[in-house]
Amino acid sequence: MPPGGYAWWYVDGVSDDGRHGLTVIAFLGSVFSPYYAWSGRADPLNHSAVNVVLYGRPGAWAMTERPRGSVARDATSLAIGPSSLHWDGTTLTIRVAEVTSPLPSRLSGTIRVRPAGITPGPFTLDAEGRHRWWPLSPASRIEVAFDRPSLRWSGDAYFDTNDGDVPLEDSFRSWTWSRSTLKRGAAILYDVERRDGSRQDLSLRFDPDGTPQPIEPPVPARLPPTLWRLPRATRSDDGAASVLRRFEDAPFYSRSLLSARICGEAVRPVHEALDLDRFTNPLVRLMLPFRMPRAPR
Repeated sequence: MPPGGYAWWYVDGVSDDGRHGLTVIAFLGSVFSPYYAWSGRADPLNHSAVNVVLYGRPGAWAMTERPRGSVARDATSLAIGPSSLHWDGTTLTIRVAEVTSPLPSRLSGTIRVRPAGITPGPFTLDAEGRHRWWPLSPASRIEVAFDRPSLRWSGDAYFDTNDGDVPLEDSFRSWTWSRSTLKRGAAILYDVERRDGSRQDLSLRFDPDGTPQPIEPPVPARLPPTLWRLPRATRSDDGAASVLRRFEDAPFYSRSLLSARICGEAVRPVHEALDLDRFTNPLVRLMLPFRMPRAPR
């Protein structure tokens, strides 16, 4: 991994009853780490973390950054501190052992992601080919079993990986992204505004086995700004969408559960909006350590 580079593995899921949600991101070269930025980004592995967020009741947030001595990896496994991910060919098993922030409490449990199928390969997000996105399994099932807090549920899930050779903010101004579970497969809408002013708008439908099919981009749909006044938008068949639930609301980032119509179906997309100009604001970076502590070793 080159200096300034990064890689992450991402899972999100929503329970079948809609009461609970979850996001897990394992970072090497944590792209949102102020410590990585302040270090000059010479050593990506020295800035690694497992971010775990539980939405609903009980909710929880954990994202402790760890140095390279806390990282172990091989072709099928990745461990960062006490948490780990393992792929056995059919199931991704995530074992969580973290401490929440800013109020410390134990967060421990096991998450199993079972993909219906694996997609054929990655997409390039920038013209130079320095950022790659691979939606490994847009249509998955997830089983969540936590001891601390006591929590068990199952639902639909999504699994992807990203990697890049330079910081995100060098190449992009912003993006909006959403994934929707369909009756058969899933749909992903990914609208990227590049730093040079050009755009890449991906509208994709995936069969249950992971086969991708480009679709005509749905109509732009407005969404209200977040509590931090972050602009956001999405797409839908009829140009209408609404926010059902706010998952995360930060100065530069939001995650929400929407209601919309995509590919002719009424769906509940998981949606994110990211503003990298806001992220690079020095004041915003000074705020991040309150939610993202760094372990000494």
